[in-house]
Amino acid sequence: MIQNNAITDLLQQRQLLQMEYEYDKECFTRQSDLISIVKKVASGICWFPVSIGHSHFNTLNQYVVELNRHENLEMEHAFEYGKPIEFFAVDMSGMIRSIKLSAQVSYVDENTMVVTLPNQSALAQLETNGRLGVQLAFDETSYQAMFEALNAVVNAKGNRLAELRDILLGVQKPTMANAYPVRFPWLNPAQEKAVNKVLMGRDVAIVHGPPGTGKTTTLVEAIYETLRRETQVLVCAQSNMAVDWISEMLVDRGINVLRIGNPTRVNDKMLSFTYERRFESHPKYDSLWGIRKNIRELHKKKKGVQDRGALQDKILKLKETAESLELEIRESLFSEARVIACTLVGSSNRLLMGKRFSSLFIDEAAQSLEAACWIAIAKTDRVVLAGDHCQLLPTIKCIEAARKGLDHTLMQKVVDTKPEVVSLLNVQYRMNEVIMRFSSDWFYNGQLVAAPEVKHRGILDFDAPIEWKDTETEGFAEEFVEQSAGRLNRQEGQLLMQLLEEYIEKVGGERILDERIDFGLISPYKAQVYYLRSLLARNKNLKPYRKLITINSVDGFQGQERDVIILSLVRSNEKGDIGFLSDFRRMNVAITRARMKLIILGNVATLTKHAFYRKLYQMCEDKDH
Repeated sequence: MIQNNAITDLLQQRQLLQMEYEYDKECFTRQSDLISIVKKVASGICWFPVSIGHSHFNTLNQYVVELNRHENLEMEHAFEYGKPIEFFAVDMSGMIRSIKLSAQVSYVDENTMVVTLPNQSALAQLETNGRLGVQLAFDETSYQAMFEALNAVVNAKGNRLAELRDILLGVQKPTMANAYPVRFPWLNPAQEKAVNKVLMGRDVAIVHGPPGTGKTTTLVEAIYETLRRETQVLVCAQSNMAVDWISEMLVDRGINVLRIGNPTRVNDKMLSFTYERRFESHPKYDSLWGIRKNIRELHKKKKGVQDRGALQDKILKLKETAESLELEIRESLFSEARVIACTLVGSSNRLLMGKRFSSLFIDEAAQSLEAACWIAIAKTDRVVLAGDHCQLLPTIKCIEAARKGLDHTLMQKVVDTKPEVVSLLNVQYRMNEVIMRFSSDWFYNGQLVAAPEVKHRGILDFDAPIEWKDTETEGFAEEFVEQSAGRLNRQEGQLLMQLLEEYIEKVGGERILDERIDFGLISPYKAQVYYLRSLLARNKNLKPYRKLITINSVDGFQGQERDVIILSLVRSNEKGDIGFLSDFRRMNVAITRARMKLIILGNVATLTKHAFYRKLYQMCEDKDH
């Protein structure tokens, strides 16, 4: 009975993932075939034109080439490590020619990308008379890894994966070890309790961390303490950025981290613990490189040699020596590392094939598809999930799949059915108490409390920490731009810039610069974000403060905070139609980024037709707060 319930749940997940896969692929194909290059560049899935830079064999003996973009440098892009890409060329007449070549991103920053090619001869295909472009290809690999993980857990019998399946998804009870609690005087009581629950959980533990409650700090402490009892653990997250952040904190604690995959937070500190950098720093790497170079030179000689058999035998022997040496270096790196860190999909990397871990820690678990979690869970004996299911959900493109439960994460399921393994962190260190109160009441049953040092924090005396500027009386109008960018409200954007200028003047420009008071301008809609950026770029009065001003979507601000947040809600219509503003968990992220001041811009008549915004507006209007 236990097994059947769990397997039924997993089979449904597989069906919903199939829906998402088909929908995603269809949208991608339609976008690739019909959308112009200009729009692809604007949406971040294409660089055009690009120039070819240095090419070489990398640490892993893959042939890579550097690509550089020289136009649209300010455009954000969606290229990431491991993503498949495709090339195209545009000739003088404007004709677009697809270049049939499988390749993937090996490294990328703002305007430089290194891509892995199938072989050295593939480079000739890119040397074209026309202008070269590169765009994202559909990512079959990630879906394949998730489908394989779901199949593995469905078919698991008589092993630890089957037990974890029935504990996490069935009615089998999780077990706890009997141990005396460990004291952590530098943590608050809720954080201390959470770390102890992690240490005592034999199967699963959950660290539920609302905004500003020190979830990552608590998780790092739990990992550090676990490593006093275990040799090595696996640490994963949905995004590369989250993996980087927790890895950096672990390195600061003196823990040897081996990062599998390309870090997005590119700096020397981050790069120094990647697998590639560690590999090429190994004492035996020079010998391996010499053997590989010799093999390549012998391959070049094959054409002009009569006795190819003897040469081929020599090449094969050298290859065997190289493979043996590569394996020796790899095992050395893994045996030295205490933490292996990667994304959830990255845990399917061939480097981790056959490896098992006593404990798995998943950060951002509430933003992770269940299928992605199972990729990593299959390699472990117990799992610790950390996140907040009251903030952002996984990104799902197929609305029907989300509605039928694909967005119901593994963490949410365990929270619902196994409350005894959940630890809520309830002391927040980010926000003025007034800014915190609405989120606490609506999402966390009023359980959050502000730490004394932030409870009354503010920039100006007698300034309301939270206020709502009603745009209804101004007659502002929303407009639909396109499906990918959504809605735009130009007048609201202009008002936002005006309010920003006025607030800076009120505080004092010199004080802003001296104290590095920073600002976040947030909108749920990409079109509004782009519009706000264009307004800021043209605003001469705000030029001295640009480095202190960040403009992004709600998702782009996840995990971040600013002294002042100004939120543009955009929607303004008589019907009370608010679209995906009805995703209140996304709004929870938006309104909890501010440390000292939150200003909301929105049409009260449109938005307060919904209970969430009605209560938020009433709280803003409450003069006693």
